[in-house]
Amino acid sequence: PVARILERVDELAAGLAALPFTDIHAQETDFPDRPLRFVVGFPPGGPNDLLARIVAPGIGERLKRSVVVENRAGANGEIAAASVAKAPTDGSVFMLGSNGSTTVAAALNRNLPYDVRTDFAAVAPVGINPMLLVVRNDLPAKDVTELLALARAQPGKLNGASAGAGGATHLALELFKALGKVDIVHVPYKGGGPAMADLMAGLVDVYFGGLSTALPHVKAGKMRALGQTSTTRSAAAPDIPTIAEAGLPGYEVVAWFGLMAPANLPADVHKKLSDTLMAVLAKPEVREKIAGAGVDPDPQDAAALARTIDVEIKRWAQWVKDAGIQPE
Repeated sequence: PVARILERVDELAAGLAALPFTDIHAQETDFPDRPLRFVVGFPPGGPNDLLARIVAPGIGERLKRSVVVENRAGANGEIAAASVAKAPTDGSVFMLGSNGSTTVAAALNRNLPYDVRTDFAAVAPVGINPMLLVVRNDLPAKDVTELLALARAQPGKLNGASAGAGGATHLALELFKALGKVDIVHVPYKGGGPAMADLMAGLVDVYFGGLSTALPHVKAGKMRALGQTSTTRSAAAPDIPTIAEAGLPGYEVVAWFGLMAPANLPADVHKKLSDTLMAVLAKPEVREKIAGAGVDPDPQDAAALARTIDVEIKRWAQWVKDAGIQPE
């Protein structure tokens, strides 16, 4: 009767008290309810900016947030990277990272205001963009083997342009010189546009330009392409051999692009952003646009991008040491 009922209530209460506590109001961390900032470290119109604007709408659609592409150009992307490293860690700010401001800058031991390995969270790769080894039209070298022979026969006579000392186009040239054991004089420019303009004018002999920007000039007959810097031929240029297969085994330099955010993102926000980008890159229309920009889509997860960054920091550091490159 009543005593037994009260005893039973006490037993039930004791059983409930022994259960693990669960907050029924707990829920996943969500992105801030305001426009998200997608930072690009280069001016509008370049490959970084173009890629960001291709994937931004899909990210916004899946996260149900507006995504604003914000260009913060300067110092080869380092100004933008420094700002993102200090941004809120709530998922409201992320950037399109690439070699220049991350692995290349770290390898050159510059006094960076950030540490690539500890101040950023790798979210997911976006794509890979090989460079093209291009030469002036009247250079008497029709392929990589002939260019190496020409450079060896005339040490210090050929010159190679770059988009800036210490950048990826410079290091691509230095690696070519180191592996090929040739002496080509480095001529740094303030950007890839002026470098290619002088190549087309015949004022410099060699340049390593991004495939997406150099290929249109090759197709227009304004310069000649001797090889791609990746280990496999890009789908955008299947008829151009890689430098490794064309006469310089072991050569590989590619520009990679990946989504990066400030370190210490909440785990669920980090995963959701990574899953979102991979879903966007899986869309055929998005992949087609990225390929049309001369970039090979690379829909992998956060761990893949983290591995790329770790491997490249070590690889670039070794190349910089072997080539004797000093920060300028």
